[in-house]
Amino acid sequence: MKVLIVEDEPGIVRMVEEWLSAHDYEVSSAADGEEGAKMAVEDSVGLLILDIMLPGLDGWGVLGRVRSSRPDLPVLMLTARDELQYKVDALGAGADDYLTKPFALEELLARVEALIRRTKPQQPTRLEAGDLALDLLSHRAQRDEKRLDLSSREWALLEFFMRHPGETLSREQILSGVWEYDFDPGSNTVDVYVRYLRNKLDRPGEPSIISTVRGAGYRLNTPDTTS
Repeated sequence: MKVLIVEDEPGIVRMVEEWLSAHDYEVSSAADGEEGAKMAVEDSVGLLILDIMLPGLDGWGVLGRVRSSRPDLPVLMLTARDELQYKVDALGAGADDYLTKPFALEELLARVEALIRRTKPQQPTRLEAGDLALDLLSHRAQRDEKRLDLSSREWALLEFFMRHPGETLSREQILSGVWEYDFDPGSNTVDVYVRYLRNKLDRPGEPSIISTVRGAGYRLNTPDTTS
């Protein structure tokens, strides 16, 4: 993730830059508010560390511009003032967190990671496609309320299909997504495991829930794709 530091004290910038880079963050910086505001609205920036006292446009002005164009960007404000009112004002103006100088680098990292966790989209814990359901927490699969006994590879294949319902998936895509290795034109691995899944998912006398798309791959049928 790219972190932008808007701070005019070179020593602090260098210290934070080195610390975050050592923890696998991509770090860029700006030494004044105008430049920082321009950089902060770029989509590539995932988190902003913003000083309040800046030359030209101050931190409040930068925060206002950022919030008008990127309301969901996590912002951690820095200041040498530790009065309660400063903290209240920063949070009220739209900052997500506040850190007083001088600060410990360990605390800075903890706050950065907490902000990222807080703003990260929640991953679904349940997938559904028609009458198929996968509970990703309990590792339970069922069709029409009937539990399915799947091997770990069958589960992974079904999960991959259910993350792409109604899409035609090539054998290359399936191998890459489930087995994580490049496609071997001579391999019948996908076909074998699709057959295993069909044996467990399909109902007698009904079309398979997984269609073969000639020359293209396979598709998990949903109510709106089943003819």
